[in-house]
Amino acid sequence: MNADQMLAEIREANLSYLMLAQTLIRADREQALYRLGISEETATLISTLSPAQIMKIASGNTLLCAFRMNDDLVWGLLTNHSKPGANESVSRLHASILMAGRHEHA
Repeated sequence: MNADQMLAEIREANLSYLMLAQTLIRADREQALYRLGISEETATLISTLSPAQIMKIASGNTLLCAFRMNDDLVWGLLTNHSKPGANESVSRLHASILMAGRHEHA
């Protein structure tokens, strides 16, 4: 993949992310705050963006979304690598609880 293709992929990801974020915020604000890991202020800003503003923001060369899992424990739970034979649904639930707690502290 060359640099131009990578920038095009970033722009497409940004557009998809902003459109999804706006839809989630408008549909269920509390769930959106948790699922997106954003503040009330950011949610308000995103929800009021016009289509032209979304296109302008999305066309930048910096990826707007980021991974929220910064540690091996959560990644291990999500990938089921932490314990051989672990129940996948229990592992995902545990990871969700950990991430929810971290969202509350943010």
